Amino acid sequence: MLNEFSLSRGRAMINFTLKYCDTSEKLLDSYGFRKVVEVFVRRLKKREGLIYNFYLDAFHTDDALSDAMIEVFKLLTVFDIEEVLKVDNKYSVFFEDKSLFIELIELLYGYWRRLERFTIVRNKRLGEGLQSVRFSQANNNFNELVLATYRRIEETVMGYKHRVYRQLNAGANAGLTLNDISWNCPIEYRGLSRIPFIGSVILHPPFISYSKRNTREGLFQKHNKNPLENIVLNEDDWFVYPAKVGDLLTFVFFHKDFMAHGLTLANLFELAKESEYIGKKPDMIYLFGYPDGENEKRTFYHKDTKNDILIGYANYTDEIDYFGYMKKMLLTLHNIKKIDEGDLPIHGAMVNIVLRNGKESNIVIMGDSGAGKSESLEAFRTLNEKYIKHMRIIFDDMGFLKLENDGKIKGYGTEIGAFVRVDDLESGYAFEQLDRGIFTNPDKINARVTIPVSTYEIISKGYEVDIMLYANNYEDSEKKIKFFEDVDQAIDVFEAGARKAKGTTSEKGLVKSYFANPFGAIQERETNEKLVREYFHKMAEQGVQIGEINTSLAIEGKEKDGPRNAAEELFQLINQ
Repeated sequence: MLNEFSLSRGRAMINFTLKYCDTSEKLLDSYGFRKVVEVFVRRLKKREGLIYNFYLDAFHTDDALSDAMIEVFKLLTVFDIEEVLKVDNKYSVFFEDKSLFIELIELLYGYWRRLERFTIVRNKRLGEGLQSVRFSQANNNFNELVLATYRRIEETVMGYKHRVYRQLNAGANAGLTLNDISWNCPIEYRGLSRIPFIGSVILHPPFISYSKRNTREGLFQKHNKNPLENIVLNEDDWFVYPAKVGDLLTFVFFHKDFMAHGLTLANLFELAKESEYIGKKPDMIYLFGYPDGENEKRTFYHKDTKNDILIGYANYTDEIDYFGYMKKMLLTLHNIKKIDEGDLPIHGAMVNIVLRNGKESNIVIMGDSGAGKSESLEAFRTLNEKYIKHMRIIFDDMGFLKLENDGKIKGYGTEIGAFVRVDDLESGYAFEQLDRGIFTNPDKINARVTIPVSTYEIISKGYEVDIMLYANNYEDSEKKIKFFEDVDQAIDVFEAGARKAKGTTSEKGLVKSYFANPFGAIQERETNEKLVREYFHKMAEQGVQIGEINTSLAIEGKEKDGPRNAAEELFQLINQ
């Protein structure tokens, strides 16, 4: 069973199953509150020496100061200052300078709110314990309790009521229910079988997380040895997010210290229903944040041919503390699996567009990170009122083409959300997503927001391809779209995968990556090359227009106008 409370790497986890505080007394008397105060005092020592030294003179040690703070807070929820002093005069130091004490209270409250805060309920059986509705209410009540306790303490010290009340999120940023699930676990993975599955997720926006890194680097390489064989995970430290990556069932095991990344999955990949994985064997397993004793980053995949499971692995290190390592490994696994099945993964975006005059088109824009895929979609969105009656996003970053039994080629998506650079969004749009977006490092270069953009029903439906375009971000031309007359010439451009790097990864300048897809296509290049030729020739035979779109995204001064101009020309083309 998970601990009552844990605090690590700026992330607090509160286990409602073991301890649910519904009164100020229980809250202030809890192990969790004591832990927060103790860590806060150590931070106070480093950052607020004046305040720390003032109170240390009275209490002499950090532990004594922590004890005194907790006790005086408890008393202040019941008594006024004079009554507190009657209980024990040693607390008089807190009231010698009320403004300093109020500053101390505000610093503690601010420290708590800057933590990433998660609540948990673990059900031993499905349908048992606090379920979604009750859990949501429990989270709301906890938020109100923290606010009321903070205000009661501060107002007692001030001697008057606040005149302005800000209903901030003072409880948890997110909550999750856990279920103990029995799945078809091969003997090699028996050490993973006791880890609880996430059954539901509650997000309290705005959700803002800070990671140690803000870019991803390197390729995920194949590893001959299965890294999960005979590994035994501590059920107190791990969670499973059962994800539907496209149509592939994936068990994402992540360490509690990377909880923010695990929960961000809820905005990106469909959370599978219990009926879809109870007693089932997954297509893929990803172990994220395993402490293997290595300080260097280790990220690789392994093909377990015996059990027909594709394995992803990332060890516990600050180097992987970026959501890109979570997302891109899952997409790499997906793509390798799809290549093996004869489908063609596409690193790009696909939209179904219905214009106001009734004309409809399914458009795929392919390109590597920073080529302009998401930016083109954003340009489509902003032109919505002018041209579009309806637009569906089939995929924003990764999808695949499938040759159906009837000979038609259809596009499918992998994700229900988008992991987007904030700087590439239309001004003000990021703020519109505060109520549903998950923001990562918003004050840093390559700041990101993860937002839902589609539904699983849409991405899994399958849409015939009408237009296939390569996103050229490094050249500018008056005519933004050109089509290839020779399909082999088109294949050369698509397989070259040229783009000017924008800083979304560690790359710089004009770079190339095979088929604009370092997430599976490079690793399985020989097979992918055969699929490219099969699919492109088949598309050409079926009348699919194959060409190039100049997004101009990497050209200084064209970051906004380039994708917009390209989108306008595309709409005019469809409208002809």
